[in-house]
Amino acid sequence: MRDFSQDTRWLSINTATVRKQRGVDWPLLDILDACAARGIRTVAPWRDQVAAAGLKATAQRLREHGMALSGYCRGGMFTYTHTPIDSARRKAVRDENRRALDEACTLSAPCLVLVVGGLPGALAGKAEHRDIAGARAQVTEGIAALLQDARERGMPLAIEPLHPMYAADRACINTLEQALDVCDLLDPQRSGALGVAVDVYHLWWDPKLQQQIERAGRSRLLAFHVCDWLTPTTDLLNDRGMMGDGVIDIPRIRGWVEAQGFAGCSEVEIFSAANWWQRDGGEVLDTCVDRHRRCV
Repeated sequence: MRDFSQDTRWLSINTATVRKQRGVDWPLLDILDACAARGIRTVAPWRDQVAAAGLKATAQRLREHGMALSGYCRGGMFTYTHTPIDSARRKAVRDENRRALDEACTLSAPCLVLVVGGLPGALAGKAEHRDIAGARAQVTEGIAALLQDARERGMPLAIEPLHPMYAADRACINTLEQALDVCDLLDPQRSGALGVAVDVYHLWWDPKLQQQIERAGRSRLLAFHVCDWLTPTTDLLNDRGMMGDGVIDIPRIRGWVEAQGFAGCSEVEIFSAANWWQRDGGEVLDTCVDRHRRCV
C-alpha cells in the first residue's frame, strides 16, 4: 500500500465536505484557494457549486492552482413513471446528464459519478410506486443511453452504489455487485467507459466487498471515497464521520482497492450538519489532511 503519512499528493477533497460552514455557503473558488494553500491539489466539486461559481471561472481557478479532479458530482437520477409528464422528464434527465458530461469535460474530470435514483417521487416524499425491480431496469436503460454520450465525449461514467437505506429515494443500486452487473451488461469488453465509485460509507458492511472489488479490477475502479460510519448514527444523510472517528476499517478496504492496481486519490466526502459543517472551513480541511495521513 502507498504511504499517505508524508504528504497530500493522494488526498482529494470532495467539496461537499466544506460546502456550508456555520450556516454560510463557502464559495467554491474560496474552497479551491484554501485547498491549494494546504498543498491539496485534487478536488471533486459538485455541479451546483460549479454553477454558482461559474464553469469558466472554476476551470480557470483550477488551472491557476495546478489542481486536478478526482471525479465530478454528479449525474444520474434516471428513474421515472410511465406518464406523459414523466416522459418529458425522462428526456429532460438525459439532457441534464449530457450537460453534466460537458461540464466534466471542461473541468478535465477523470469520471462523472452517477447517483442513479430510487423510486420516482420518493425523494420528494411520495413514491409513485413500489416496483424497485422496475426502477433498477430504468437505471440500466438510462445508463445505456448516457454511455453512448459519454463515449462520444471520452468521459467515463462511475456508478456509485449507495447504502441500502437510500434504496427508496436516492439510489436503487445498493451493492458493488449490482453496479458491476450493470457494467458487465453494458460494457462487457471493459472499454474503460464504465466503472464504479467505491465509497466506504456505503459499502463497508457488505460481506462480498473484497470479492467484488477483485471482480471490478483496475479497469472498473474509477473512484475511491472515504469518511467514517459513526455509532450511533443520528441522521441518515448528514451524519458522516471524519476518518478515524467511526467503525470502518478504511485502510483494509484501501488495501483491497490498491491490490487491484488503483492508484488514484482517496476522496474525502463528509456530510455532517451537526459537526463538521458547524466548524471553520480551514479547520475542517486541516483535519482532513491529518486524518488522511493517519487513518486512511
